[in-house]
Amino acid sequence: MKLYKLLSTLIVAAGIMMTLSSCGDDFLTASSSEKQEAGGAATEGAILSNLGSAYQILLFDSYASNNYNGVLFMSDLRSDDLFKGGGDAGDQRQLYLLSQFTSTAAETVGGLWSIYFTGLARCNNVIIACENAVDVNENKLQQYKAEAYFLRAYYVHLLWKFYGNIPYFEEPLSTPPYMTRQYSADEIYNEIMEDIDFVCGGDALDMRTTDSNLGRVSKAAALMLKARMVMYQKDQSRYAEITNDMATIINSGRYDLFGNFDTMWLDENEFCIESIFESNQLPEGKTWSSGWQGYGTNLPAFISPNDLRDPDNIFKGGWGFGPVRVAAYEMYEEGDLRRDASINAWPEGSYGVRFQNTGLFQRKYAARVGYNPPPGDTDLNYCNNLRIFRFAETLLNYVELVRMLEQSEVQGISAQDCLNRIRTRAFGADNAIDATPENIKLERRREFLGEGMRFWDLIRWGEATTVLTENLPEHNSVRTFQDWMKYLPIPQSELEKTKGTEFELKQNGNWN
Repeated sequence: MKLYKLLSTLIVAAGIMMTLSSCGDDFLTASSSEKQEAGGAATEGAILSNLGSAYQILLFDSYASNNYNGVLFMSDLRSDDLFKGGGDAGDQRQLYLLSQFTSTAAETVGGLWSIYFTGLARCNNVIIACENAVDVNENKLQQYKAEAYFLRAYYVHLLWKFYGNIPYFEEPLSTPPYMTRQYSADEIYNEIMEDIDFVCGGDALDMRTTDSNLGRVSKAAALMLKARMVMYQKDQSRYAEITNDMATIINSGRYDLFGNFDTMWLDENEFCIESIFESNQLPEGKTWSSGWQGYGTNLPAFISPNDLRDPDNIFKGGWGFGPVRVAAYEMYEEGDLRRDASINAWPEGSYGVRFQNTGLFQRKYAARVGYNPPPGDTDLNYCNNLRIFRFAETLLNYVELVRMLEQSEVQGISAQDCLNRIRTRAFGADNAIDATPENIKLERRREFLGEGMRFWDLIRWGEATTVLTENLPEHNSVRTFQDWMKYLPIPQSELEKTKGTEFELKQNGNWN
């Protein structure tokens, strides 16, 4: 039901049947099923077909190009919140190497590279179609274009964070080796910001989407992506701007904290008052043979304990990846409701013990009874929407910008009050603490456990080399982090495609 509020709206509006399973082997030339000839006139149907195909990339991340490369998990796996887990070190070995900062070009996560470059290509198709539109209402045309620019910025920003120095293109690559020059990470930052500024500078998008537009891009989502970009890049020239952006979202009255942190993650509370942008999953369509179709997510099965026996019949078993570290469980204060809403502490004997076991498992996106009904490949098709931007992040961004990055309070909003709101929801009553840098950082870690935030926060705060270097042989985690390791190795298959050509890719850092 949820997904059809987005993709089916696009399909019906287009008046066509969109082929949701098609994707060529070469991600750089992937496109949707209906498109105009290159440079030719584009009907509204062609634009919407391309736009639906661009949104579809949001549904592919958990089984990215037939790889278990969920973007939230790939981020948290390198943090100090989770272990790899699974059957043993060799079970999804590339993930264990990722967690230990010992990846190689031959053994790395390749799915993220594949799907997000496909996303870039598909967004380009939308933008090109919009430039060649015929008989399309101008307001609708500007909306479609803004959505495409946002999605392009979002997909490329993930490539930028994971890989840094990447190829970038805005026109179809039509001749072998289907490649363009490799941009530096700073150049990519500028390209992404141009797209974000295009979206944020106009009025094509509403501050919040509602009703049949749930799941589509909003103005607030674009402002949140801008903030993530600027804060990660540490672009001081734009700190004042994004401080005002966060205040604008807060003062808009369109968003608020959802009252119950635990139930916020349930199916019936998707697109709630706190949701700024989220993927729109449906429990059907994905198959083991192809990660380029369907609507479900594999993340719940991936992170839930093996052979679980829940006496309350609420949660289901899974594969036992991503056990939560004991230190992450213990970081919560007494009475903090977020701990038990974020982490399931299963007693000994209620599940099958696997590699790096702690007895602690992620709860927000855990596998739940009724969330993946048969038929079909049920482990791939849970309906849990992934929350990409939440209002809680808006509040904590504002607090950090004012108290840590020394920006002035704007629009009458108190940074301390923003932190107090987070704390009140967390404890169910007033429980204020001073908005010091240490407290702000800890609140972000507590609030966003399992949401793919912690690793990137440690990088931008300059704390990763200290926090992530560890000697835990009892948990099979002995690792040393150096700053260049924030970028993953470019997959060997991609290097070989361009070897000896004009656009030969250069490997990141010291990866082999």
